[in-house]
Amino acid sequence: MEKSNFVDQIRIFCKSGHGGPGSRHFMRNKFTAMGGPDGGDGGRGGHIILRGNRNLWTLLHLRYFKNVLAENGETGSGNNSTGRYGKDIIIEVPLGTIATDEETGKQDAEILEDGQEVIWVPGGKGGLGNSHFATPTNQAPEHAQPGLPGTEAWKVLELKVLADVGLVGFPNAGKSTLLSVITAAKPKIANYAFTTITPNLGIVDYRDGKSFCIADLPGIIEGASEGKGLGHRFLRHIERNSALLFLIPADSPDHKKEFEILVNELEQYNPELLHKQFVIAVSKSDMLDDELTAAIESELPKDIPHIFISSVTTKGLTQLKDMLWTILNTPQA
Repeated sequence: MEKSNFVDQIRIFCKSGHGGPGSRHFMRNKFTAMGGPDGGDGGRGGHIILRGNRNLWTLLHLRYFKNVLAENGETGSGNNSTGRYGKDIIIEVPLGTIATDEETGKQDAEILEDGQEVIWVPGGKGGLGNSHFATPTNQAPEHAQPGLPGTEAWKVLELKVLADVGLVGFPNAGKSTLLSVITAAKPKIANYAFTTITPNLGIVDYRDGKSFCIADLPGIIEGASEGKGLGHRFLRHIERNSALLFLIPADSPDHKKEFEILVNELEQYNPELLHKQFVIAVSKSDMLDDELTAAIESELPKDIPHIFISSVTTKGLTQLKDMLWTILNTPQA
């Protein structure tokens, strides 16, 4: 089986650095034989930090990045010198990445902007040196704080594709072909189901230098919301799309039923997906005459915009771009 270069979920063991202990030190030099406490604080342990990188589209580069261990902070020293901080570890991730704690399932962070940095696993705080504990009645404290321990836990990084438009349809509906025609993307195309097993992204060049991003997502089958087929691995990527383009082939035996199955799978997975903007495109329409076109049109929902297209003859593709651009730039009521 061909190994995919698209990785959208990674499990990582993270351990931040321990804080360095404070110093128990007293000033001693040739001019001062019995100086006061001057122990410095311990250095902070290294953080594990997530940083957004718009040039990344997958978590593939982290496939073998299984253990992330940050450096411990160093011990404080005399002359109130703070110990060196442990070196932070920065993990670069694509935009749309969600970080969660495996044990609790709690979301730790969400990376949506290029250059955005989030301290994912904070390092332990350094301990205070003995200079902090001097009092009028105890001018030579022997006490200094130990550093606080770092945090260790199994963490999960999950990518949800960020695209303006998501292509939704049954396997072999023509989604990859459409993407290859209206963008520069080169997805795998073949005449069998599940050619696409991972999302493909492409940029649609619009008028006057404008553009928007479209994602060819793996095909839905009935029962996908229950995990059948590619199931949840596909459906989670739809959550980030501003608009959904439902692609229904002209040669479908029942266009209305096919659309209803697709919508039902989205609703079963997450009812909030139904609040997105919908567009229906009937693909492979170059094989239709006026009578068949009218018959299919009568089956489609009246309250959802639709268009007949052909990726082979480019029929309707300019109008489709206009329709999607208008929807993406019209505020929802």
